[in-house]
Amino acid sequence: MKDTVDPIPAEQSGDQEGFANRKLIRPSLSRNDHNHNHAHNHAPSERRDRERSAAPAKKTAPTEQTNAENFYYQKQMQTKTPMVVVLRDGEEVHGYIEWYDKQCIKLNRTGAPNLMIYKPAIKYMFKEGENGKK
Repeated sequence: MKDTVDPIPAEQSGDQEGFANRKLIRPSLSRNDHNHNHAHNHAPSERRDRERSAAPAKKTAPTEQTNAENFYYQKQMQTKTPMVVVLRDGEEVHGYIEWYDKQCIKLNRTGAPNLMIYKPAIKYMFKEGENGKK
């Protein structure tokens, strides 16, 4: 009679061994040479030339929109804060901001017509009652 070995499901043992022996290999994408193992065979001057030619990692540009201006306008609109808007020609306009968009603000005034002011015409603005001289 033949000696028999108890059958072991091949699926379990093969998967467990293969899974345990796997190694994570991450290629270095920042280097231009494809043969990383033979880098020590190059002369030091060649290595320096390669390092100089490799472009340094660039920083990402800051976001263009910080929403700080939007936040400021929203806060002043909600509380109907009395504002002083100083125009480029030095004229001061008093009122509160009713709405704004990318190019202009609407200033409501008591006892005077409401104004739509283009943002490029504004020198600066401040809350009424604060010292706004610059």
